[in-house]
Amino acid sequence: MRLLREKRAILFDLGTLNGLPGGLIMKVTDAFVTHTHIDHFIGFDHLLRNMLGSPVPLRIYGPSNIIECVAGKLKGYTWNLISGYPLNIDAYGISEDGIRHASFRAKDRFEPVEDTPQTQKKPFQGTIVKNDYFTVKAVVLEHDIESIGWSIEEDFHINIDKSALTDMEVETGPWLTDFKKKIRGGWPEDSLFTIPAGNRRIEMEFGELKRRIAMITSGQKVSYVMDSSPTPENIRKITGFAAGSDSLYLEAYFLDEDMERARERNHLTAGIAGRIARDAGVKNLHIMHYSPKYRQTAGAISREASEAFGARVHEASPYRQEN
Repeated sequence: MRLLREKRAILFDLGTLNGLPGGLIMKVTDAFVTHTHIDHFIGFDHLLRNMLGSPVPLRIYGPSNIIECVAGKLKGYTWNLISGYPLNIDAYGISEDGIRHASFRAKDRFEPVEDTPQTQKKPFQGTIVKNDYFTVKAVVLEHDIESIGWSIEEDFHINIDKSALTDMEVETGPWLTDFKKKIRGGWPEDSLFTIPAGNRRIEMEFGELKRRIAMITSGQKVSYVMDSSPTPENIRKITGFAAGSDSLYLEAYFLDEDMERARERNHLTAGIAGRIARDAGVKNLHIMHYSPKYRQTAGAISREASEAFGARVHEASPYRQEN
């Protein structure tokens, strides 16, 4: 997912990344991993190779064992030539009990440094990342192991009416960045705001300026949930977590007719995926992660999900190896 306003990108899961251009991978600052089965984590090495020279820290979020898994990956290589490299990796392991954190620094040959016992676990309350532009939340699900569901919700959008600026005889510039920050910060409507306009300066009440030049619209919510057992508790959690999503990316591994197999393998069915999206009020359902057994009858999965959802679903990367 490209975050255009911040000129960076984030990843949900670390599957095979060979199809992504290196220039785009270099923009990645955060990866949100559902769990560390091989098809969801095999791309870590590819990401690492592209990011070694990056001065921007790389943050990896995942289930409670993600720190050990990152450490294991890094220990698989010899790092005698990277003392001058800038890359820092921060790993965050999430469970209902709290959030652990460990750092891996290239200059220290990626030897792990975990937080002290006093600060080792921070409370887990659902929100993982929050800034001026978006919020990332997590939910802990069961897949025989922990599996983390993720959502990202934008803050509202602020678009500037360029024609209104022309009418006011002012130009765009750094002042608009300050103006937008003040909108997001809830600046008082009756405060005076100064606009540079060539050799003059215009003072206007903040609320009046906002009404004249700012077009404010709601942001989007995208949810991403992969391997999850088809239990009532998981279904309840996912439905509440994904509520109101503009887009929900959800596994649809089996058909309802193979429910017993779905329970054995701890995966959702297409019918369950459709019903979750319907009950959550999702606008667009993207199904993915099908069992290879349906390779010749893939249409049955999208039909079942569409019937349960009550609308046409979108298909994304339908086939991955079964775990």
